[in-house]
Amino acid sequence: MNLSLQLLLLLTLTVRTVRTHGYYVFRVDECLTSSSALTDVEFIRTEYFNKVPYARFNSTVGEFVGFTEYGVKTAEYYNRGDYVLRMRGELERYCKHNLPIFYSNILDKTVSPRVELKAEQQPRGAHMSMLMCSAYDFYPPAIDVYWQRDGKKVTTDVTATDELADGDWYYQVHSHLEYTPRSGEKISCVVEHASFSEPMVYDWDPSLPESERSKMAIGASGLVLGLILSAAGFIYYKKKSSGRILVPS
Repeated sequence: MNLSLQLLLLLTLTVRTVRTHGYYVFRVDECLTSSSALTDVEFIRTEYFNKVPYARFNSTVGEFVGFTEYGVKTAEYYNRGDYVLRMRGELERYCKHNLPIFYSNILDKTVSPRVELKAEQQPRGAHMSMLMCSAYDFYPPAIDVYWQRDGKKVTTDVTATDELADGDWYYQVHSHLEYTPRSGEKISCVVEHASFSEPMVYDWDPSLPESERSKMAIGASGLVLGLILSAAGFIYYKKKSSGRILVPS
């Protein structure tokens, strides 16, 4: 499922529940779209008997369909009367009117995840390696994080956490890949989220171990700091030299 394009909103028009002698009937209305442009909206009404769906109207089909013997008879009855005509009008009246409002209030306020990809230390002598792809500080919580090897999705040796709430309306999630390093292969972490217009791909660079990359980062920072201090000392020296008065002997 492409989460950057998937939007499912459950909008209840009237959840009408009828109970009698322990049995009950209710219906659920949905507005469904798979495009951020809201160009392919569907209206769906499903009628249930004791949590079992027995009849459904889909605006794409344009009529009711039954799932049980009773549901087939009910669908035939609905499709002969004005009820089906009213259901066909709900797509324009309700879904296309309300979905842009929900989209603006929810998806337009998305926050892109901050993604980190790193290797976890394994016991000395272990042949397998462990990579962790983490997504932090994103909203809404729906997200898809998965792995690719040479452009193909990895379906084994993967474990992941659920979306974890940070307590400040943001979320985080972590996915682990256990694999045996092979020369020339390309490992990537792919993140799909409503804040992205397309899936974001983060490639793993195995050229340096995590410890060496940290040392390089510290060394580069020290070099920059040294250059800044050297430049400041040189400027100070030039200013002091320009202020001296030379007296001939």
